[in-house]
Amino acid sequence: MRAFFYSFVIGFGLLAVAPASAQTAAEMDASLDAVFGVHEPYRQFFEKLQKSVAANDKAAVAAMIDYPFRARINGKAVKLRDAAHFVQDYDKIVTPKVKHAIASQTYPALFANWQGVSIGDGEVWFSGIDGNDKIKVTAIND
Repeated sequence: MRAFFYSFVIGFGLLAVAPASAQTAAEMDASLDAVFGVHEPYRQFFEKLQKSVAANDKAAVAAMIDYPFRARINGKAVKLRDAAHFVQDYDKIVTPKVKHAIASQTYPALFANWQGVSIGDGEVWFSGIDGNDKIKVTAIND
């Protein structure tokens, strides 16, 4: 059995849990439970996002975004008001780098803190909006 150590950062009354080394799916579940009180909705959201991006299902990915959504397109900050605008600019937002980060991310290696769950090196962030019942992508960084 491997030993795992977690660093707990408490600042401004907020808790962040970061794995110090590789962890198992059960340990990721425990990390999400510690931060959000639940893990299954986050796991399901992550898996759905991976499948939607892999299938290039732009409408499905657009439905997973929290609007209004701020994105950088061609070096400019843009505010997208709805899914139709996201789909229109999908290839400029969900770049090959972002797609690779999503495709290569494993569930146990996600990072979670009070701000949400991060994929890759912060290429994608998702979190519960209005609690854990509605999880959405809150940021995509190329």
